[in-house]
Amino acid sequence: MAASGFSNKRSKMKRSERAKQFMPFAALKGYEEALRKKEHKVVNMPTLTEDMKDELDYAFSKIEKNDIARIVYISDDECLEIHGMISRVDFDSRILKVVNTKIPFEDILRLEIDR
Repeated sequence: MAASGFSNKRSKMKRSERAKQFMPFAALKGYEEALRKKEHKVVNMPTLTEDMKDELDYAFSKIEKNDIARIVYISDDECLEIHGMISRVDFDSRILKVVNTKIPFEDILRLEIDR
């Protein structure tokens, strides 16, 4: 025993308790959800003209992974706009992925690449 009356011997911490020390935590509650809400905003539903369709086809031909883009698309009968980094372009499956949002090509109404 030490002079203070306490033992220097520590009880061994359970492995599951030790692991909790290193688990990620959300420093700002609701921050992730707020970011997702900011990523998406509801906009008025445009009607595509032939010129707009041609512009969209041209934009598809130029888009690459890691481009920053602003996309207007239809989801659940709403017209949404998202602005972010293209994390995947799959021409075979016809899917564009912006951050974590998958958007089928046929749902895209406008595609603007920031260059």
